[in-house]
Amino acid sequence: MKEERFRYNDRLGIPIPSLKLMWEEYKSEEQEEILSQWEMIRGGIPDRIKELEAVINRKQALLQDEHDFQISCLLNQDIADVASIINDLHLWYRTHQSIEVTKAHA
Repeated sequence: MKEERFRYNDRLGIPIPSLKLMWEEYKSEEQEEILSQWEMIRGGIPDRIKELEAVINRKQALLQDEHDFQISCLLNQDIADVASIINDLHLWYRTHQSIEVTKAHA
């Protein structure tokens, strides 16, 4: 049975690595396969970020016309939550670069 190396993350809306071993413990063929899968997933991150930016824009538009303080607070919290997801997606997007640097030094 083949090991599942990526697990869907509901918060981020993408699969993320879920490796059971340390990177160095994988055979080079397995590392290449993992990197190939990750590159496919990683390629979709900018589109996911654009989707979330559209959500923020819609909420900001609602916030602009909102006069109820409590609803404004909720909208601001929603915006902050989505911005946090975007930040995490940026971190995951850059993960490939650090793997490549590690691989080059191995």
